[in-house]
Amino acid sequence: MDPRIREHAQIIADHSADISDGDNVVINAPAAAEELVVALHEECAERGANPVYMNNSSRASRAFLRNHDGEFETPDHLLAMYEEMDAYIAVRGDVNASETADVDPETNAAHRRAMQPVLEERLSKKWCLTQFPTAGNAQLAGMSTEGYENFVWDAVNLDWDEQYEFQQQMVEILDDADEVHIVAGDETDVTMSVAGNSTLNDKGEKNLPGGEVFTAPVKDSVNGEVHFDMPLYRQGREISGVRVRFEDGRVESYSAERNEEVLDGVFETDEGARYLGELGIGMNRAIDQFTYNMLFDEKMGDTVHMAVGSAYPETVGEENEENESAEHVDMILDMSEDSIIEVDGEVVQRNGTFVFKDDFE
Repeated sequence: MDPRIREHAQIIADHSADISDGDNVVINAPAAAEELVVALHEECAERGANPVYMNNSSRASRAFLRNHDGEFETPDHLLAMYEEMDAYIAVRGDVNASETADVDPETNAAHRRAMQPVLEERLSKKWCLTQFPTAGNAQLAGMSTEGYENFVWDAVNLDWDEQYEFQQQMVEILDDADEVHIVAGDETDVTMSVAGNSTLNDKGEKNLPGGEVFTAPVKDSVNGEVHFDMPLYRQGREISGVRVRFEDGRVESYSAERNEEVLDGVFETDEGARYLGELGIGMNRAIDQFTYNMLFDEKMGDTVHMAVGSAYPETVGEENEENESAEHVDMILDMSEDSIIEVDGEVVQRNGTFVFKDDFE
């Protein structure tokens, strides 16, 4: 076994999921990630935890969604298992990243609505989402299998304490802020309030890799237009050239140059899917190229991402309304050129360089 796999498993067990003696642990992973699953079982055994392995098959998911007829019901048996667990580890790794490309977007949206109670229960426990480098994801990223393996291990097996200290400088700027203003090129000019909300420092705990700071906009405060110039890969399809116009927080109009119908399914899921739940700033410099994998792409340096749909409760202040939705869809814009982030009228990032870096101009 590649020693980096065991290192990854140890980081998950100690740093991310904090697996302890007696913990009931659910590991949800595809067969392609079996080596990491084996290493995680070793780590659970050493800590006296009780692992259960669920094989996550995109082919099986596709078969269910394409053949299902009628309303979806919340799977109470799955909910019961999550109620009994203490920690949840989800591992991604595709053999075919486009496996679910022919599932109807409306079917996906209906299924997500039915699964929302399960998702909420899972998110109430200790959890970690991570990636195993598979040939399918390497192909999607346009990389060799070996090159993608090196890319993944470099991004996830970081000194997370050092990364935390770097990111904390941006957290301190946003934590006391009122208004954030983002400008990029000629097509992005948007303002939002973050007053009263908390900014979190993602140091590779719930998401591995980490490498972002994120908060929630005040629900009705977002105004302006955004051109998300970096594509996203959702439901097996590439969505590119997304443009969104916000008025008083709500998405009032949108378009996409490719696969706009997938966006239709997102925004029609529920009313909360029409509002922003997250503003995030990527700060992981080990992620140095776009790979069509949001777990990595949203953390990339020189980027900002915004997610329509549910807000993370821990980012929403007591006096503010938490946006709720069965969706949480991140979209990214490039901030490396012709761009600024202003916080309360002061430029804190210009063309990807932060104000606390020596080369800020």
